Amino acid sequence: MVKELSQQVKVFALGGVGEIGKNMYVVEVGESIYVLDAGLKFPDQEMYGIDHVIPDVSYLEKNAQRLVGVFITHGHEDHIGAIPYIMKKLPEVKFYTNKLALLFIREKLSEKGIKNLSQFEVYDENSKFNFDDSSISFFRTTHSIPDSFGFCIDTPQGAVVYTGDFKFDQSKSPYPGADLGKLALIGDKGVLCLLSDSTNAERQGFSGSEKKVSEEIKKEVTNAKGRVIIACFASNIYRIQQVINACVSANRKLAVVGSSMVKSIEIAKELDYLTIPDDLMISVVDTDNYKERDIVILTTGTQGEPMAALSRIAKGAHKQVSIRKGDTVLMAATPIPGNEMLVASSVNLLFRAGANVIYGYKKVHVSGHGYEEELKLMLELMKPKYFLPVHGEFRMQKAHGHIGEEVGIAKENIYIIAKGDIVSFKNGIASKTEKVEVGNVLIDGIGVGDVGNIVLRDRKLLSQDGILVVVVTFNKQRRLIISGPEIITRGFVYVRESEKLITRSSEIVKDITEKMLQNDQIEWTLLKNSIRDGLSAYLYEETKRRPMILPILMEV
Repeated sequence: MVKELSQQVKVFALGGVGEIGKNMYVVEVGESIYVLDAGLKFPDQEMYGIDHVIPDVSYLEKNAQRLVGVFITHGHEDHIGAIPYIMKKLPEVKFYTNKLALLFIREKLSEKGIKNLSQFEVYDENSKFNFDDSSISFFRTTHSIPDSFGFCIDTPQGAVVYTGDFKFDQSKSPYPGADLGKLALIGDKGVLCLLSDSTNAERQGFSGSEKKVSEEIKKEVTNAKGRVIIACFASNIYRIQQVINACVSANRKLAVVGSSMVKSIEIAKELDYLTIPDDLMISVVDTDNYKERDIVILTTGTQGEPMAALSRIAKGAHKQVSIRKGDTVLMAATPIPGNEMLVASSVNLLFRAGANVIYGYKKVHVSGHGYEEELKLMLELMKPKYFLPVHGEFRMQKAHGHIGEEVGIAKENIYIIAKGDIVSFKNGIASKTEKVEVGNVLIDGIGVGDVGNIVLRDRKLLSQDGILVVVVTFNKQRRLIISGPEIITRGFVYVRESEKLITRSSEIVKDITEKMLQNDQIEWTLLKNSIRDGLSAYLYEETKRRPMILPILMEV
């Protein structure tokens, strides 16, 4: 029985399929559990007030004694963001990460008051860890951050390969790129199952070269007649170095705005991943001491986040930087799906303020995720028997599945999985078996998981039709209303213009309350429900709105 179990391999996702971000995948080899990445995602528009969403790790908690470790591919939020929360749930778990990702993780843990990094072990492309049922080795990939890796887990049935985020860019770079030779060697040895990045599977051709982006940024910075404000992801070390190089070429000074950008630059400098001349950088408060032609400002906020530096600059709400006529703004990133409206709003505000805005795929950004031809190349190198498209929404996984068929993978060997779907391998043959119950854990302020569907439903109702509070004070013994009904509304109607509606609502509540007071036994729940039902019917008939109705009953 033990021998048979040791031959079983299971693969499933706790996050990162059918959605953008929140990447977390599980590979089980016999009794051993390997967790691949531990990311978060930003909330959907329906998640009112939610800050972040992380995977539900209940399954891992129940099987904590079987956990080998959590293996991190690179330092982006959608791959490391859940680590502080997981450490609280799984205090004994070990993490394996590369050196740049570790520094980003260190900062996240420090914000949570966690200083001890003894649970973390650093790997590189030459590392290999041997465990009871299998071993894991690492290969470099090219992404929009240095130190990006994929994993190869050698199991008794063959290799399970996880690409992480990747693209192929053969232009010269100061950072190590994808190791094509190692990828080909893994494929030649035989791959049982490939989990591969699907984010840009719908885009044809190639993703584009960072070299061309560098040239375009240099051209824009050189030709701009006024200040240049450049926004990019704080973790995009490639883009930051390109901005530095452009400043040197154009003989401009560089000022940095945004705490996350400042911290990323400090981390990259710690590992010598950035080359910055000593006299290049100045404080943002000193920019007025220079001609506008001599200034570049680097900031965050490419996704239109309300509190990010660029959004506050666009709204004129930033303490140190405001848009001036003649400024050139480069948005060196593209919107994450779902953020298009926020980004469009920021772009409109920047144009209104007088800036020339260069945004979208206008040569100042290329994706860190491979397009169709690059995905084909990865499949050709790996030559997997079975293929699981991961990362991205369902349509992206589906498109990646079609790409797999084009390169010769049998359709029945391609599995488009949802969260919790288990693909089991026995004697080299795959099948969909049982399902793990998974969900989302919502982070709201310091609350972790204390906001659920009911709270979100209430927040949605409040956002749509507002709230109406009814306050009634009565004497149960005398069966009399002493005060009220008083009606207070927020987000429903403007009271001064709806006096008839409010007056009639008060009369309805008074009639219902007086009738209930005549009963021998007054049930508070029944009275509240009667008020809520009667008032809701009237308000919908008059306004076609359904505000949240909150009766408050006080007895004296």
